[in-house]
Amino acid sequence: DYDPKALSKGGGIFPRDQKSITLSKAAAAAIGLTKTKVSPTEVMQAILKAEAELMWFGGIGTYIRASHETDAEVGDRANDPIRINAKQVRAKVIGEGANLGLTQHARIEFGKLGGRCNSDAIDNSGGVNSSDVEVNIKIAFAPALRDNRLTRAARNKLLVQMTDEVADLVLRNNYAQTLTISRTQNAGIQNLALQAQLMKSLESRNLLDRGVEMLPSDEEIAERLADQKGLTRAEVGVLLSYAKIVLFDDLVQSGLPDDPYLEEDLLGYFPSKMHTAFRENIAAHRLRREIIATVIANELINRGGPSVISRFEDASGALPSEIAHAHVIVRDAYGIPEIEKAIDALDNKISGSKQLELYEELANANRVAISRYLKDGNSAKSLRDEIEKLSSAFTVMKSRAKGFLPEYLLSWSENRKRAFAAAGMEKSAAASLGLLPILASAPAILTIAEEAAQPLEIEQAAAAYHAITKAFRLGRLEHLAQMIDVTDYFDGLAQTRALSAIDSAHVAMTRAALGQAETGEADMTELVNAWVDENSDRIAAVQKRIATIMETSSELSVSRLTVAAGLLSDLV
Repeated sequence: DYDPKALSKGGGIFPRDQKSITLSKAAAAAIGLTKTKVSPTEVMQAILKAEAELMWFGGIGTYIRASHETDAEVGDRANDPIRINAKQVRAKVIGEGANLGLTQHARIEFGKLGGRCNSDAIDNSGGVNSSDVEVNIKIAFAPALRDNRLTRAARNKLLVQMTDEVADLVLRNNYAQTLTISRTQNAGIQNLALQAQLMKSLESRNLLDRGVEMLPSDEEIAERLADQKGLTRAEVGVLLSYAKIVLFDDLVQSGLPDDPYLEEDLLGYFPSKMHTAFRENIAAHRLRREIIATVIANELINRGGPSVISRFEDASGALPSEIAHAHVIVRDAYGIPEIEKAIDALDNKISGSKQLELYEELANANRVAISRYLKDGNSAKSLRDEIEKLSSAFTVMKSRAKGFLPEYLLSWSENRKRAFAAAGMEKSAAASLGLLPILASAPAILTIAEEAAQPLEIEQAAAAYHAITKAFRLGRLEHLAQMIDVTDYFDGLAQTRALSAIDSAHVAMTRAALGQAETGEADMTELVNAWVDENSDRIAAVQKRIATIMETSSELSVSRLTVAAGLLSDLV
């Protein structure tokens, strides 16, 4: 059934049941054989061991086991004669188009040796995703079929016409999912403590059995920390799947999927040909809530990584639905998808490592923005109202940043912008990413403006807020704090809590300074300076002690940060 004309020179097609076959010298050399007359078993084993960039499995069979596993444990007798162990693989990447082409132990061993592979569940997830979309499309069409607005022949024609767009939607999901695995694996031990905490949290809810899923025990995690080795891609994939499933369940049980604003996310799940003629059918879909929960859970975990929810839960006490609520608000108010698309556009234009750095910059800024919203926003309000209000404030702050930001923060954001643009990002997206960690303070500034004794414009509240930033060098303190590299889970939690305390003190000091305003027309910087002068002795003492904390060491530590946060809280 194969076309010999499509083969490279020297290639051949041979039945597996022959006793021996004769290869061309080129074919033998390509798979590392020194002889040309060989058995099919020798050829297949040589292919498995060949040096290559990519080895791709299709069909059925388990061809690679871990070095500590036996063929009997694998349970695929047909391939016992050709199976090799993970240490014998010389390919750099394995694509697992087959079901269970490798055992999970083999994937982990291959990953520890520097190879790159996902599990079959990840590499084949496009097929499952396609089936889900197809079923949900047919459910949406069902009412139109029942009332004769659509014939079955017309429906089938529409299905064919939508094939390419469904493929694009599915591939986009899978692109984002494997990108998350790459980012997580690339971070190494940086997030290992958070991943360990996620495993413990899932175990405490009886949702995960590490032994069954072959995830590392606490003792193994301690060993990896000592060896500076994080989770392998295969392990990250398992954790990613669990994180999505659990978040989906939590969202379905909450009221979030019922927010009318999320109808656009529901529509985005379906091909555009359905958006107008079948909009009502989609809106009334019997799995509407489940589809919305799937879309939001996938997006949130893909953007933030497997441990993003447990990280926010422990740092803020927020519920998963509140975290997802904040995610949607930040996503749409700050234009996160546009920045993400600008980084996606660099595929095959810059190095993969540089592109991963840009994605990580966005993920970090996005995490800061969600954290700030959870602290200073209002999760009880509707999505549409909060997005419109925050988006308006953010737009004003972004367009007028030069009018209220301290020079050193402007310089920092400008340096970031230039670096991102030099890496290949489109200039406006580079500028947005450069400013995003600073403008993530928008919820706090909006609250300050709304709750001031005298009506304030966003720009005025921002000017007052950043006058406090300048007086206490809080921008530098927060920047150094976020640069602290922690591997202990509770050190990371202390770091987050200290930053939250600094933010609270920052807002409180701004309000205190604004409390002296007799009119909303007052100069904000002068107001802050007057407040500083009025409390000069205490403020000068705190400023001096914070300066000492920041300048007596080249790197800020969690303990130093905690002391600085305490000083600011005491001052308030």
